Amino acid sequence: MGQQAFIIVDLQNDFCPGGSLAVPEGDRVIPVIQDWASRFQRQGKLVITTQDAHPADHISFRERGGPWPPHCVTGTHGFELHPDLHLLPHPAFHKGYLRDVDAYSGFEGTLVAPDGTLSTPPVSLEEYLRRENVDTLHLAGLATDYCVRATVLDALKLGFATTVLVDGVRGVNVNPNDSEKALNEMAQSGAKVR
Repeated sequence: MGQQAFIIVDLQNDFCPGGSLAVPEGDRVIPVIQDWASRFQRQGKLVITTQDAHPADHISFRERGGPWPPHCVTGTHGFELHPDLHLLPHPAFHKGYLRDVDAYSGFEGTLVAPDGTLSTPPVSLEEYLRRENVDTLHLAGLATDYCVRATVLDALKLGFATTVLVDGVRGVNVNPNDSEKALNEMAQSGAKVR
C-alpha cells in the first residue's frame, strides 16, 4: 500500500483577507489546515504546499487581458504563505511562474529547490508523488472553485485516491454557487468530499 500526502493549495497572503485577490473568509481554513498539517508531520507523512509564483506581468492579470488583479507576485508579501501557517521544512511547488502560461493546478507546478529556485532538472508534483510512493491525497486550501478544483481533478485523472476537506477550503464565487458546483464536480469525478 502506498503513502498518504496532505496538499495545501495556495494558502498565500494575497488570497486571504487584506490580499489583492482575497477569498471571502479565506483565513478561516487555517486552523483546519494547521491541525491536519501538524498531525501529518508528527506521523512522518508528507505535507506539500503549492503556491502561485507569478511574474509582475503575468498573463492572468487584467493589464494583460486576464481575469484577475495582480496577485502572488514572486518576492512580494502577497506571494508568501500565510504567517499563521506553521510547517516544518516540506516540499513546495510553484506554478504560474512563466509570463505567458497560466496555471491553476498544483500538478502544473515545479518543485522548489532548498535555495528557493526551481529544481533543475524540473520535478513535477506527479513525479515527486510517484517517487515517494504516494497513492492517497488529502487536499485543502484556496480557492475551492479554481486551484483546489483544478488540482483535485488532475489528481483523479492521474489515479490518486483523493479527499477534499470541506472545512479546509473556501471559494472565490465569482458567480453564485461556484464553490458548491466545484465540490459537486469533484465528487462526481471520484473525490471523497468530507
